[in-house]
This record gives sequence, structure tokens and C-alpha cells, in this order.
Amino acid sequence: MKFIKSWYLLFVVLLTASCNKDAATPYDNPFFYIHVNNTSTVRVASDRNETVEYKVYFSGKRQFETMTLDYEFMVGAGLKEGVDFEIVSAKRQLEFLPGIVEVPIAIRWISHPVDATKDNSLMIKLVKNNKNYTIGLPGPDGLQSKLTVVKF
Repeated sequence: MKFIKSWYLLFVVLLTASCNKDAATPYDNPFFYIHVNNTSTVRVASDRNETVEYKVYFSGKRQFETMTLDYEFMVGAGLKEGVDFEIVSAKRQLEFLPGIVEVPIAIRWISHPVDATKDNSLMIKLVKNNKNYTIGLPGPDGLQSKLTVVKF
């Protein structure tokens, strides 16, 4: 009987000791990021002739105010706007309305052969936002802060 009481007492002590630990603080670092299938580089065939939406995402607690995110394009020497592609959106700023967590950037690809010896890339780079939230995945590498589309 003493043996059972000893084990029971030990069990109760261990159970209450583990319950008094502080709960882990949840990781809360809101951020904006861009990717396609969890990669930062995608390829587009030179004969593609359609509009493609590249989505920018927000990860964080629900926001009750509109957030704005500025972005820019960096075009390689092998591509030319109006010949190889067309940027559908005139503004270089996305608006994330309250509750919205993804907003597209639309690019119309034009069928046109490319010179394989040149830089045939178009980079979408997230620059800044009105809340000073992190751009790209949290961490020192800034992964998914830009998306590179290579036309081949």
C-alpha cells in the first residue's frame, strides 16, 4: 500500500510541477512575402501570350486598417516592356484592405523570342509598407522578399 501511495504522490507532484511552467509566447512577427509554389524564381516560356497573376501575401494577425505595400520592377537587359511583357497595374503600390491577406500583381506576357545570351529576367521586389512590417520571411536572409521571373 505504501508503494502505491508513494507512486501516486510522485505522480501528483510531477503533474503539478509541469503545470506551473509559463506558457510559450506565440511568435508574432507580421510580414509580407511573394512566391510561386514556395520558390522565389519561376520560368516563363517565350511563346507564352497571357496575363499571369503573381500573388503577394501578408502573414500576421488580422488587421483592421488598410495596409499599403510598395514594390518595384527590375528588368534584365534581355527583356523590353511592351515587346516581351506588359505590366497591367499602373500603380506600384498594393492595398491590403482589412481582412485581405493576398493581393495579385498582374503581368501580361507577350509571345516574343528572347536572346539566350542576355539577362531575360523580370524581378518583382517588395520595398516598404506603411506599418514597417518585415518584408520577406522573418530572418536575416530576407527570403521571399522578391520574385524573379525568367523568360526562356
